[in-house]
Amino acid sequence: MINLKINGIPVEVEEGTTVLNAASKVGVKIPTLCYHPDLTPFASCGMCICKQEGNKKIIRACSTPVSEGLSVITNDAELFQVRKTILEMTLSTHPSSCLTCVRNGKCELQSIAAEFGIREIPFELNVPVIEKDISSPSIVLDPEKCIKCGRCVQVCQDLQGVYALEFASRGDQTTMSPAYSLKLNDTPCVKCGQCIVHCPVGAIYEKDQTAELRAAILDPTMQVVVQMAPSVRVGISEEFDLPVGTVSTGKLYSALRALGCDKVFDTNFGADLTIMEEGSELVHRLTTKGSVLPQFTSCCPAWVDYTEKYYPELKDNLSSAKSPMMMQGAITKTYYANKAKIDPSSIYSVAIMPCTAKKYEIIRNDSMKSSGYNDVDLVLTVRELSGLLKSQGINLVSMPEEEADSPIGEYTGAGTIFGNTGGVMEAAVRTAYHLVTGEELEEVEITAVRGLGKVRKGEVDFKGTKVRVAIVHGLANAKEVCEEVLAAKKAGKSAPYDFIEVMACRGGCIAGGGQPYGTTDETRAKRIEGLYTDDKNSKWRKSHDNPSIQMLYSEFLDAPLSHKAHELLHTTYETKKLYTK
Repeated sequence: MINLKINGIPVEVEEGTTVLNAASKVGVKIPTLCYHPDLTPFASCGMCICKQEGNKKIIRACSTPVSEGLSVITNDAELFQVRKTILEMTLSTHPSSCLTCVRNGKCELQSIAAEFGIREIPFELNVPVIEKDISSPSIVLDPEKCIKCGRCVQVCQDLQGVYALEFASRGDQTTMSPAYSLKLNDTPCVKCGQCIVHCPVGAIYEKDQTAELRAAILDPTMQVVVQMAPSVRVGISEEFDLPVGTVSTGKLYSALRALGCDKVFDTNFGADLTIMEEGSELVHRLTTKGSVLPQFTSCCPAWVDYTEKYYPELKDNLSSAKSPMMMQGAITKTYYANKAKIDPSSIYSVAIMPCTAKKYEIIRNDSMKSSGYNDVDLVLTVRELSGLLKSQGINLVSMPEEEADSPIGEYTGAGTIFGNTGGVMEAAVRTAYHLVTGEELEEVEITAVRGLGKVRKGEVDFKGTKVRVAIVHGLANAKEVCEEVLAAKKAGKSAPYDFIEVMACRGGCIAGGGQPYGTTDETRAKRIEGLYTDDKNSKWRKSHDNPSIQMLYSEFLDAPLSHKAHELLHTTYETKKLYTK
């Protein structure tokens, strides 16, 4: 432990703690723009400069570790003026179109400028003229608004290991750019959106498609059918100032109906269906000689895209099961359409997702049209839906609790925990145990797979059948496991795992690129806790116990992995180039 003083206040912190975090422990706020707790301090903005008593050296609080006896001054007249000048210089190169910016009211630059009382800019305006990049189906780059903080580049390169973004040029000409100055869609970008949620301003944002949903709702010839992902029920709560981790499932159902959606289903049903197909596929691979192992989960489209680009040698290891969203979409335009006696061409299928890569997934390949139509027509992020509800005067907090529509709205707790890292594995084990042993797992809470450890490895015992598992979140961490599997494959040895869950984003979908801004490990933990609470309170907690899933198979699909199930619920993968131009 290290003892130091912050503005004369004694504080004791662990060795290695930064001055910034030591100050926060005693309630002292040091302004920052480039700092984010997910990232290694970049120290680029200069807003966090502080003084040391008895030493003329200026330190940057975000990157300076504490030392014994250190006495830090975090604010005085000189520091205030320097910080204000830094802000004024930054604003002189930044567009002033705040009212029409996607981050208006949620912009870190806007907030800190207000805190410093900046009303005029004493420097000549020098806003660069750079064209927006709208090539991606998911993400828009607006480099004119870039403040050169470096967060997006760090996230893309260090946290995700994708290297789709980099800095171009030098000095005051430096700008954030897609790799090799290509269009974003021509780079290795996997559309995960982590650059969006880590950008402090409006330089990167999702492609807004709320107008398309409004148009569909107003079209009398269309029946708008909506589904919502497991993690949306906790993410949306923060957009309406509810405590982090609040589960708003019933309120969200009624809010979507108030918006004008004709039917409200739940992607958790699709998650239960995914477990039936993916779990059955795992059992088949484990019990069939010559099958490709390990089996990777395939629910995350950013991870699938990453595999096709960086590890195409492992594409046969990906489960052929579609994601819950795409299964739900296919069943909506076949099974539901048949039961409701509706022409599937008149169904407008909408998905509310925590993920920007989902906007890409609906056009990924022809298997996303297995119903004979677009299985899902439109994807909105949590942020897009929040803005749409607010524009229509719908306050989630005051909405009544309602139920999802039948027959594809009923779900189990296993479907809910799909939204966080380890959740797919836990849900799969609950059902795979039954498929392997013919018995029910008595203790369904498998705490060994939970947590925020980067790579979690273990073994599950199915009454003598040992299944080696790994859980990974964050694509840079996935590289470690992929290299292990690939090395074993090249050496002609058996892989060190049988079943591997991968989620592209740290924490899983609860921290996806379409979730509310400001995600940290603290908010991740609270959102995850909300999903586990929802699981614990569920009537059914194992996917195979869902009566609507049982009815779907008896009336329509026959059995998991049946011919019809393969036609509607499974997909294929391809080898992709990292750079397409």
